[in-house]
Amino acid sequence: MRRFKKVLGLVLTVALATSIFTACGNSNKSSDNEKKKIGIIAMVENGAFMDMKEGIIEELEAKGYTKDNTTIDYQCASGDATTLTTIANKMADGTYDAVFTIATPPTQTFVGTESDTPAFFCAVSAPQAAKVLTDMNKPDMNATGTSNAIPVSEIIDFAQATTPAKKYGLIYSGNEDNATNTIKQVEEYLNKIGVKYVEKTAQTAADVETATNALMAEGVDAVFVPNDSIIQDGVAKLTEICKEKKIPTYCSSATTVASGCFATLAIDDKGIGKKTVDMAVQYLKDGKKVEEIPAQVVGIDYCSVNTDTMKALGIKKNDIKTDYEINEISSAK
Repeated sequence: MRRFKKVLGLVLTVALATSIFTACGNSNKSSDNEKKKIGIIAMVENGAFMDMKEGIIEELEAKGYTKDNTTIDYQCASGDATTLTTIANKMADGTYDAVFTIATPPTQTFVGTESDTPAFFCAVSAPQAAKVLTDMNKPDMNATGTSNAIPVSEIIDFAQATTPAKKYGLIYSGNEDNATNTIKQVEEYLNKIGVKYVEKTAQTAADVETATNALMAEGVDAVFVPNDSIIQDGVAKLTEICKEKKIPTYCSSATTVASGCFATLAIDDKGIGKKTVDMAVQYLKDGKKVEEIPAQVVGIDYCSVNTDTMKALGIKKNDIKTDYEINEISSAK
């Protein structure tokens, strides 16, 4: 009897120890029977980023991650770097199953936490330059996703075919790696095709007007605007000045066109969000490791043109030289 009690006691002790170990091992993430917890981080709320967020949520629901079985925690830093760091650190605590990061700054900040929770990024124009991975085909920093690498040469060729310019004005903040990288690519391509350029930086949205006027004083024939959240916040003033001077403004996203820029070759922002979810599902449902999910570069979907700006510039639709479908939009109100 004593021997039986000893054996029973040993079995119970082992069972208890095993249950404690298992509970500790899984305490940070949801089990199959618990609600999934998914984070979404944005630096600012603009049209493009909100479309991406909407695409993420819609595709998660389409893949079976509904409010009944999934908690989605969306946080925006409202343009503040300190707030962004706080948000990233919170979502890196191990209680999230996956975190979606919209654009470069949130992705860099979250990856910088070195969390065991994977990041699935949307619209990081240059992932390698942003140092969120070193190999697009085999992500090595627990982060993968979609890159909206700006088709610089195609946009400039489109601009030159539509409104030939001898000198471009380039404006960016200098505070965002993706925008700086885009401007570098534009400069390299303009040098290649023998077109002059001058660049100005605007550290804040309030500086955009001064920088734009400085470009006008340099005698530019066209202006190029990268995806830069600071410039985006002041782009209405930029386009107002350019329209008065009859200077066409080209950019990197349909959101900036909606804000007043003349045109771009655009990528569907909601579609980027959906494609990123499709990649995340390979991890969440199919059990793939992050390094087994290559990062993807998304392609051009259409040509986006602002009809109000087109009219102000005296340009007609048949003057627009592109093989892509033309999507006409009015300035955002």
